Amino acid sequence: MAGEGWIEAKRDGGGLTLAAGGRWLVTAAAALDARLAALDPGRAGAQASRPVRIDCAKIEALDTVGAWLILRLKAALGRGGAEVSIDNLAARFVPLLRQAEKLTPDVTHPLPRRHAGLIDALAAIGRWSSDAIGQVAGALGFFGIVVITALATLRHPGRIRFVAFVSHMQRTGASALPIVGLLSFLIGVVIAYQGADQLRYYGAEIFTVNLLGIGFLRELGVLMTAIIVAGRSGSAFTAEIGTMQVNEEIDAMTTLGLDPVEVLVLPRLAALVVTLPLLTFYANVMGMVGGAFICDLALGIPLPLFLQQLRGAISGWNFWLGILKAPFFAVCIALVGCREGLRVTRSAESVGRLTTLSVVESIFLVIIIDAAFSILFAQLHI
Repeated sequence: MAGEGWIEAKRDGGGLTLAAGGRWLVTAAAALDARLAALDPGRAGAQASRPVRIDCAKIEALDTVGAWLILRLKAALGRGGAEVSIDNLAARFVPLLRQAEKLTPDVTHPLPRRHAGLIDALAAIGRWSSDAIGQVAGALGFFGIVVITALATLRHPGRIRFVAFVSHMQRTGASALPIVGLLSFLIGVVIAYQGADQLRYYGAEIFTVNLLGIGFLRELGVLMTAIIVAGRSGSAFTAEIGTMQVNEEIDAMTTLGLDPVEVLVLPRLAALVVTLPLLTFYANVMGMVGGAFICDLALGIPLPLFLQQLRGAISGWNFWLGILKAPFFAVCIALVGCREGLRVTRSAESVGRLTTLSVVESIFLVIIIDAAFSILFAQLHI
């Protein structure tokens, strides 16, 4: 036992003293942990709201593991409601204990006491509201920075990075054609088949074409394309920039005098603003092809009749409304993806968490913007 770490409980008036001594080192961690587990503060006299002193006067040696064990003991006693203090620790060990407390906050700080359900609910609502306001303020600030940087870049066209712009167009646009086309074709098939199944009761199967044309061109085509791009390209933006953040490449870029917004954000934003309307047009065409296929196969509506009915259904603004929304969706997806990437801290967990968050935020904002456009178009009678 000589030289090993030890701890014993002593009653001290109305409180309890836990005297610790010996060598609290990693080599004796298992034995110390067993002694702490066998210690029963309640039987020794520790009670809620009663002072408990951890007397470290006789500790001869202390390392990080020993400090962590002392802090864990303090946290365990604190969770029971006792007032715990660490006393008489040698001055040379105090910085180590403080550093261990900073690095292990979940262990060293007692868990908060449980409150009534209503108080917890109100506190959760308050935290969520505060976080939401902070997110909105941060997003508006980032949008302002991007606008200012874009205007400064336009004043000096030589700073525009055309190679990066074309590269991102290929990655966000051309590479997305297969998945966008396939899903749009299948959605067109589903909409036409389900619509025809309901309209058959009224003998109005021919209006399946109207349903498909108006629904797909005004809403479904651009909305589904934006959701696909948010999951595909928005997440890629966050992961790419986040990985650069982890590898300190963005810090190096700033040290070299390069603006990360100009180098990383603007090419991605411009590429997506150009490619998303084109992808929306492509999705609309593939949706119509899927609808025409099922109309011919299941309803006996030949292609010439389908096109004639479709021409009458999409007169006016119906074709352009979906295309008009696409650039707004593109700005939203690109800004969210890039901003979350720049917010990544230096850990793999942060990359994964913020990549997921960017997809969720992008889809949520896309649907909000789409709803706002729907209200606007209804007020304008378009």
